[in-house]
Parts: sequence; C-alpha cells; structure tokens
Amino acid sequence: MPKDSNEKRPPVSQERRQKINEAELLLDISKTIAAFETLDEILSSLVEITARELKADRGSIFLNDSETGELYSRVAQGNSHREIRILNNSGVAGYVFTTGEGLIVHDAYKDPRFNRSIDEQTGYVTKTILCVPIRTIKGEIIGAAQALNKKTGRFTQTDRRLLEAMTTQAAIAMQSTQFVERMKQFRRKEMEFFNVVSDVTAEIDLGSLLQKVMSEATRMLNAERATLFLNDEKTNELFSKVGLGLAATEIRLPNHLGIAGTVFTSRQTVNIPYAYADLRFNPAFDKKTGFFTRSILCVPVINKVGKIIGVTQVLNKRSGPFTAEDESRLKAFTAQVSIALENAKLFDDVQNMKNYSESMLESMSNGVITLNEDQRIVTCNAAGLRILQLASEAILKRKAEDFFTGANIWIIEKIRNVEGSGKPDVIMDAEAEFGGTRISVNLTLLPLVSTAKKKLGSMIIIDDITSEKRMKTTMSRYMDPGLADRILEGGDEILGGKSTVATILFSDIRGFTTLTEELGAQGTVSLLNEYFTIMVDCIQKEGGMLDKFIGDAIMAAFGVPIPHEDDEDRAVRAAIGMIRALHVWNRERAAEGKKPVGMGIGLNTDMIVSGNIGSPKRMDYTLIGDGVNLASRLESLCKQYHASILVSENTVRRLKGTYRIREVDRVQVKGKTHGVGIYEVLDYHTEETSPGLMEVVNHFRDGLALYRRREWERAVGRFEEALRVNPDEMLCRMYIERCVHFREEPPGDDWDGGWIMKTK
Repeated sequence: MPKDSNEKRPPVSQERRQKINEAELLLDISKTIAAFETLDEILSSLVEITARELKADRGSIFLNDSETGELYSRVAQGNSHREIRILNNSGVAGYVFTTGEGLIVHDAYKDPRFNRSIDEQTGYVTKTILCVPIRTIKGEIIGAAQALNKKTGRFTQTDRRLLEAMTTQAAIAMQSTQFVERMKQFRRKEMEFFNVVSDVTAEIDLGSLLQKVMSEATRMLNAERATLFLNDEKTNELFSKVGLGLAATEIRLPNHLGIAGTVFTSRQTVNIPYAYADLRFNPAFDKKTGFFTRSILCVPVINKVGKIIGVTQVLNKRSGPFTAEDESRLKAFTAQVSIALENAKLFDDVQNMKNYSESMLESMSNGVITLNEDQRIVTCNAAGLRILQLASEAILKRKAEDFFTGANIWIIEKIRNVEGSGKPDVIMDAEAEFGGTRISVNLTLLPLVSTAKKKLGSMIIIDDITSEKRMKTTMSRYMDPGLADRILEGGDEILGGKSTVATILFSDIRGFTTLTEELGAQGTVSLLNEYFTIMVDCIQKEGGMLDKFIGDAIMAAFGVPIPHEDDEDRAVRAAIGMIRALHVWNRERAAEGKKPVGMGIGLNTDMIVSGNIGSPKRMDYTLIGDGVNLASRLESLCKQYHASILVSENTVRRLKGTYRIREVDRVQVKGKTHGVGIYEVLDYHTEETSPGLMEVVNHFRDGLALYRRREWERAVGRFEEALRVNPDEMLCRMYIERCVHFREEPPGDDWDGGWIMKTK
C-alpha cells in the first residue's frame, strides 16, 4: 500500500517497536472481547478502543443485517444508546461495505457519499472520516467500522491499517455473538409466538379476536398497521371489524379487488417493498385517510383443510421492507389462528342469528309464548307481555295450566290437543281475558319439534285484533263496510303505492268565510259536523272513499283502493245525491231561520298515484297527480260558471248511465298547455229550481256552437232565448258578456273556441 506523503519512514527499531505494540493491542482486544457475552458489550468496548487508539472524537461499528439489507449500529460514543439503521449501500459506510475498500475522507460535507441525515438526527458535526470494512479471517465482510474527527492532524494509512487489524481481530467474536444473539431472539420470538397464539385462540368473540390478531401481527412484524379480512361467502366480500363494542365499524370490499382480493383469489403471498411503484395498489385509501403506505405484506389465511378463508395485510414495517422471515412468521401465525377465526366466525353467525330471532320476536306486534315439554312457560316476547298485561317475572317458568285459567281455560285445552296430535291449530276471532280486560284474539298453536323429530314443547302466537275491530268500525263511518273489510284483508297490497285510474271528487262550501264570521267558533264546528255527516253518507252510499277533509272542503275518490266497473257513474250519482241532500238540509235550515249553505262539486277521471305517503312517524293514505289537481280546479270553476256540479270530458266519456249533462266550455287551466272540455251535471234540478230545463239546454247548446263559429250576434240571440225561458240562467248571461267582448275585440286566428284561465 502507498505511504502517506506527510509521514517519515521510522527507523527499523521504531517500526519493530510499533509492530510489537500493535500485536500487544490486538492481543489485548482479543482478551477484552473474549470476556464479554453480549454483542452490545463487544461493540461498546471495540468502539471505545478504536476511538482511543486512533485518537478520534468518536467511533461506530456498523454490522450488516442480511435479512433487511441494512447496516445497523447500536453504539455511538458521546450519544444516547440506540440503534441506527441505514441501507447497506448508502453513505460512506455503505460504500465501504459494498466495495470492500477502506476510505479516508478529510472533508465529510464535500464528499458526495456522505449521508448527512445521521448528523441531522444527532446534532453531531462530522468533519473527517476513517472507514474500513470488517472482514473475518476468511475474508467475509460482515460490516464497516468508522472513526470520526481525528483530534490532532488527519487520519493516515497507518490508522487505516490499524483499524482494519483491530476489526479483523474482533470480527470472529462479533460474528459469533451476533449469531448467538439471533438464536436467542429467534427463541424469544418463538416463545412469544406460542404465547400469542395461545392467547389469541382462547378468544371466541369475532370482533375481539380480529383486534387481537391485527394487534399481534403489527407488534410481531414491527409494523405500523395490520388488517385481517375474512371472506363472506354469502356476499363474496372480504370484511373486517375496526374498533370494539358499540364503536366497532365494519369495512367491506369485493373479494377480487385490490391487493387483498389478488391474494385471496390467487392464494399467493404478495410482498410489496414500495407500494406506490406497484400498479395493484390503490392510493385512494391513503388520500382519504391521510395514511402513507410504504410497504405491504399480504398473506392468505388458509384453514386446516386447505380452504382459504381470508387474508392478513400488514403495512409499513418500521425498519425497512418486509423480509422472507416476516412472510414465514405471518403465514405460521395465521395458520395457527385460522381455526380460532373459523370458530369465532361461526359463533358470530350463530349469535347474529340469535340476535336476529330475538329482535324479530321483540319487534313483532303478535304475542309469542313458548312452552317446554313440561308445558312450562319458557319465553314471552314484549308484545305478549303487553297483551297479557304482565311483567316477565309474573309469567316465566310458570306452568301453563296455572296461568291459563278461568275465561282462558279453553287455551290450555287447545295446547294439550296440539301436543297430543302434533298438528298446528288456528282459532279465529276468539274471546280472551287478561288483566281484567276482554279482548278479541286470533290464536295460533304450533308444536315444537327438533330435527331429530323429538318433541320440544309448543308455541302460542296471540294476535290481538281488538284494535282492528275498532278500526273496522271507524273505517265503516267513512266508506262502505264491505270496502272496509276488503281493505283490512288486503293490507299493504291495497294500501301500497300504485298508479291507477280513479274518479276524484272535490266539494267546497260557498261563502264559508262569511259564515264562520257570523257563526263563531262553536257554531262553525256544529255546522261542519252536520254538513260533513250528510255529505259522507252520500259518498259512502255509492262506495266512494273519503280521502280527507280540507277545512270546509271534501276530497273523495271512486276506484281506489278497490276499483269498480262503474266508478265514474258512482261519482256522478254521489255528486247528484250531495246536491239534493243539500237542498233538503237548506229547507230545514230555512225553517229554523238559518241561512242556506251553497256548495260546488268538481269531478275528474284520470290516472292518479295512490298510497301511503309521509314519514316513518306519520303516514297518510292519499292521492296525488294532475288528475287530482284538475278535479280541484273544476270545483273552483263552479263559481265562475254558476254551476253546482262540473265534470271533465275525461269522466263524461266513461259514463255508462244517462244523465242530463251539457257542455259549458273548453278551458285551459293555469299550468296546462291544452284545454279540457267541462260539462255541467243538471240531474239534481227540478222544475221549481230550473224551469224549462231541457229547452234552456237546447238553446244554450245552439248558442255555444254559434259562439265557437264567431257568429256573435246569432249566438247572443240564442242565449237570450234561453233567458226568456229561465231568467235566472246565469251561464247564458256570462256568454252574452263574452260575445259582446269578442265583437269589440275579436280573438286571434288561433282561437279554438276555448277560454284560458289566468288564475287557479
């Protein structure tokens, strides 16, 4: 090796003395190191000796970790005792380790191979460096030794040779102790492994087990995070539970997507040292959570029969990429806990089924009571306790024959018959008495039998139909009793949302505001109750459904929820009946000195939507759609056309009966682009209320035809002929005013004879 240009060749006697001193030093190193048992002690002593002999400010020994590809140092003189790790090909130490060449750096910060990060971590300033490979006698490089910042002068080649000699002298001891330490670590890890497996497999709760497995996998592999996914065969999803108790949340993903899905479908381990360099990695989760994924190890979880039941995913090993040993340990760990995972999953499924069954029983409106083979009451759900008007302690464990007594003794007889025959029995609309209250019930009795056909007891299902009977009575006040029966029998099918053709009826009292001001609050309520009673009877008589009262208005429907072949005729007959009943009532009111009540009715047939509408807390069976709106508009138009009943052309076209009806106009209501023909029903009139009715109708029909042909003068003549027959014919007076208006201001060429309503 070349000599340093600054040193003088010592005399022979001095060179020999130097060799003797070096030999004594190496012998002293051997004796000193031989007295130590641990690697930490050897490294600490060797660092101290090298720093002293080379007159350096501090020294460090880096040993290679072949599993991680890193150089690690456990001792740094003048700093706290901790482990520093760097890649074994980075920095000055990495350069020396990979090339096998000693290196003297006189200005560390000018050398591109120098890694400043350690200085930045420790606060130490490195100026000069002497670094040599640590070789065994066989020439194997096991690490690198450094001396930093020589106290006087510069590091020389002599210093380099001395440091190489010292490290070679200690290499065998370091290598042997390192091996022993690894074996001890391996033994400790194995003991920990068995303890962990024993602790984990003792857990039966799936949520707790998943948390333990993920926690131990994280600790065992020195990682930042771990997730255990189990496969849900029903949904083909991988799922995991995060958190415990009420705070637990479940995450799910398709079992063929992502890295976890790749491992599950291929049954092959995936070890990714750099996640963002792998196309299978989805960075969206990192963006969403703020977590930065560096490395990933994902292994399949396979049970004892070779079936894959999930995957375990571990993220970000703290000391570099995951190794082959990490893969082996994680595979062994998941293989050991796979049985516990399957048992916990089975227990979780059973518990969920039990909870589901209990929840279902508790949410049922029917009372459910179970008896064992000795006819002793075992369970009773909340609805059963409510029907029986008892607390659970008052009924559970009691003999059925001691409980069902008196007016309910017939129930115990039915129970004995069912247990004897092994066949179910159903008793409809029976009377029972609980808590001193008589109720109507439907009773179902079922024998309970195991899969092995062994008798287990019996089940009693009590359906309290008392409120249903009351409901039927109440509904019969608003609709035909037969219709009420069909609705109660049809249930959700009838009351569910659907589109259907129906005839909607709207009625409204004329001048109601003035009436309320004159009558006051009590008088108004009395008037409405009397009025509604009369009108609802007319609607119910024709099989209509009262939808709602809107102030003084009535909304009813014919054709929902139960359709008839003649719903349009039923609606017209109901409207006629309402006006006739109103006339009778007004005569009674007049005899009592009360003011008469006026009313307008609008009818329209169209496609509407019917069903339960509202919120979970309040539902209302109602009708919506343009067909409903038009019926309401027709009722309002009764005022303008001086009519009592107006129906749309949609209804007229469907009528099967014969009625006295006349077309009064073609109207384009507000919000619509096309006109609709409207007709007035006149069957409620008598000769007294409308003299010469049909003659008036004929004159009006001729006048309307002339009006639409823009023959204003001739049309006026016809309308005046009608007025000579009945001077109170207000509709003819309205058309005369229109003719005068159009004569002075003719309509445009696009006028179709109709009228556009500007308001609702």
